[in-house]
Amino acid sequence: MPSALIEARNIKKIYHMGEVDVYALKGVDLCLYHGELVVVLGHSGSGKSTLLNIIGGMDRVSEGELFFGEKSLHDADERELTAFRRDEVGFVFQFYNLMPNLTAYENIGLSVQLASNPLDVEALLKKIGLSDRHDHFPSQLSGGEQQRVAVARALAKNPRMLLCDEPTGALDLPTGIQVLKLLRQFCGDFRKTVVIITHNTAISDIADRGVYLKDGLVEKVTVNEHPLPADEVKW
Repeated sequence: MPSALIEARNIKKIYHMGEVDVYALKGVDLCLYHGELVVVLGHSGSGKSTLLNIIGGMDRVSEGELFFGEKSLHDADERELTAFRRDEVGFVFQFYNLMPNLTAYENIGLSVQLASNPLDVEALLKKIGLSDRHDHFPSQLSGGEQQRVAVARALAKNPRMLLCDEPTGALDLPTGIQVLKLLRQFCGDFRKTVVIITHNTAISDIADRGVYLKDGLVEKVTVNEHPLPADEVKW
């Protein structure tokens, strides 16, 4: 078994609501490996987004241990977590969060300004099929084109891990398939670990592994020996 990029050991997240403790995560054990695409599934309230926020250094565990390679994240200070988010993690969300007054090229370029080893913006625009739209503003792009720019922006700083929260949730099916194909391609071509949070169980067919959460716990993990291309999934 290869070494883990992320290892979560019995992690719990507890929110204190007055005199009541609410457990969003109740003891999750999970490893994420280099260069794999993992889909995390579950109903609303299952803990998917909480897990994503903790893995991405945007939130802290209440109990348990979390490692990025050999580095401990469960006891990292704010400076260390900021450096982790900046250097190691790219984020893609359901809504594209592009700067409306910047072009596609400039939006992607935002990510490279603080990166130590960024990818080439023009090469990424070509990779996402938008070389001819590099000077277009978000309002001049379709939803699918905006999401492709958002994916390229997340990848531009050359992180080791890409975390995607419902990246196709605001897209129609054909456009969503294009974005999923792009994420699968980036996972293979750039050897990035890609994690997709979704409630759409069909998306698990494109993944190397599917992680199913229920009531703050990992209910099961499935392995796909031969993941399907996104356009061959039975949607």
